[in-house]
Amino acid sequence: MPGPKTNEREGTRAVLRYSGLSAFKVRQVLDAIRGKPVHEAADILRFTERVAAEVVAKVLQSAVANAANNDSLDPDELFVSACFADEGPTAKRWRPRARGRATRIRKRSCHITVIVSRMPATQLARLQARRRAENLAMRARRVEATRRARSEQADGASRRARRHPEAFSAPEEETAEEGVAEQQTEAGQQTEEVPAEGAQAAEAVAPEAAGSAGATGTEAEAGTEAEAGTEAEAGTEAEAGTGGGAAGEGADQERDS
Repeated sequence: MPGPKTNEREGTRAVLRYSGLSAFKVRQVLDAIRGKPVHEAADILRFTERVAAEVVAKVLQSAVANAANNDSLDPDELFVSACFADEGPTAKRWRPRARGRATRIRKRSCHITVIVSRMPATQLARLQARRRAENLAMRARRVEATRRARSEQADGASRRARRHPEAFSAPEEETAEEGVAEQQTEAGQQTEEVPAEGAQAAEAVAPEAAGSAGATGTEAEAGTEAEAGTEAEAGTEAEAGTGGGAAGEGADQERDS
């Protein structure tokens, strides 16, 4: 029983007409991607060293875009359900040969058709499980590589530290010296700031000191004058007392005589 006709196949298609390639050469490439998932077919075409592979890859991309935009299908769930190349018109040319003869040149063309469809449920489940397993394996490899790199880095650092301890202690000493230098610089800056502040305070206190010194001198002069006055009075009283005593003695002598 014959299969479905070309225009009755299910799926989303893309057609390239009048391609300047031989149908025989294109069919060799199409046989490699028939029945493959879209991403796998694209990888196969990317690494196939044939001119027809580039053309078929463009047709495949067009079919996937049609399925995504027109039929709202997920590109990750598509596979190449059918692909074929039909004979196109052949252009006949003539090549001159020896003895007045001519040979025929056939410039062939073809029509390339690629049909993509959604995978069956069982095949899609297997593909998803395989992708999950691949992703987990890849993640495990990345984690293992990261751990190995970190352990190797730590081992290398410890070995270098054991072989050359001075190379690893020098930075700490330099850091300590830099800290001491910074502290000394800060102390010098503070010392410079303190004399300046002291000079300003001295300038502010100088007028007050001069005023207090003047007041003290005035008080000293007043005290000196008071002491002088007191001594003069005391001397005057003493002289007066001495004169009175002499007069009293003279009077006693006269009474006796």
